[in-house]
Amino acid sequence: MPKTPKLSQHRRALLIAAGLAAAVPFAHAQGSEDIVIGGSIPMTGVFAFAGVGINAGIADYVKIVNDAGGIKGRKLRYVPEDTGYKVDVSVAAFKKITSQNKVNLYYGDSTGFSKTINPELDRNGQILMAGASFATELNDAAKYPNQFLVGPDYTEQIGILLRHIAKEKPGAKVAFVYSDSEFGRDPIEASEAAARKLGLTVPVKLMTPPGSVDVSTEVIKLRRAAPDYTIFHGYILAPIPEFIQQGKQMGMTSKWMGTFWTMDSSTVMKMGEGADGFMGVMPYRYYYDTSAKAPMLDKIRALRPEYQSTAYTQGFLTAMLFTEAARRTLEAGKPLDARNLKASLNTIKDFDTGGIIGTPITIKGNSIPVGRVYKADMKAQKMVAASDWISLD
Repeated sequence: MPKTPKLSQHRRALLIAAGLAAAVPFAHAQGSEDIVIGGSIPMTGVFAFAGVGINAGIADYVKIVNDAGGIKGRKLRYVPEDTGYKVDVSVAAFKKITSQNKVNLYYGDSTGFSKTINPELDRNGQILMAGASFATELNDAAKYPNQFLVGPDYTEQIGILLRHIAKEKPGAKVAFVYSDSEFGRDPIEASEAAARKLGLTVPVKLMTPPGSVDVSTEVIKLRRAAPDYTIFHGYILAPIPEFIQQGKQMGMTSKWMGTFWTMDSSTVMKMGEGADGFMGVMPYRYYYDTSAKAPMLDKIRALRPEYQSTAYTQGFLTAMLFTEAARRTLEAGKPLDARNLKASLNTIKDFDTGGIIGTPITIKGNSIPVGRVYKADMKAQKMVAASDWISLD
């Protein structure tokens, strides 16, 4: 092989300078690339009531950031696809969005999708994901290193309710009523153990088909157990109103409680007058809560003068945390890959969400274990605070 001729120092310097000059526009081009948030969003199907809100919340926060100049000179771009709340459609949407865009952040529509897509997230290594699920299983940074929950997981949600119960009525009897679904069963075993640790007793656990309406047999069992509190989990609405109505007709004095996906104001108000005082856990302030300064809620109310659901708030806050993770990663001079984005997310300490969550938040692992107990005031048609902000940290 012929020897490569040696370059003079002058020529080498010229080539290096030319290379740097060529690299500079490329660096600018890289720097001005949009930061893409992909989304599997259930705009139709059984979960559409939430999907429509989630979609609007993400889109509004993206607009707020872009109107203020973006992140380090880069704009956010939101690319959603409707999934109809079906895992196979959601996976197809993910593949379509990620094949057509350089995606760094992604919103998933369900626990099923989050679990199914996890190996792909691990292989891809470029995407940080959050979504609609609060499944306890996802709150495991070793198994799900590229995902996080925008609030407390389902076990932590019931933990917040139990903490409130133990303070309000030490030694109380607590019943669990849950759906025969992965969603329903998720927190029950761990929550029973948590109740006992707090000195509470669990006289009965009742499982029903999701959305069942004929619950007369279960109500008789519940009345016999005479709980001070009944916690429903794994439902949106039915059969909760049926339990409350029949329980009250049978003379039950239990207080009734729910978890996140039951607790939107519009859902609770559908339970009717009999559900006055119905309580539950909510990680965020309600749209109409003006009891304390909340500049980000003020912005939301200015953008959308009509009531926005807690699903909207969840989508909005997800986009806020995505943005904060990206901003911290870029400020550290690191590439926007999954590992760096998650590490940046986990540097969030005593972070002010603009009042969306009423206490500063710290994200150590995969969840934000903070919430507040609210109760229904049917006359005012509003959810009002029944506790201070409760943190399980």
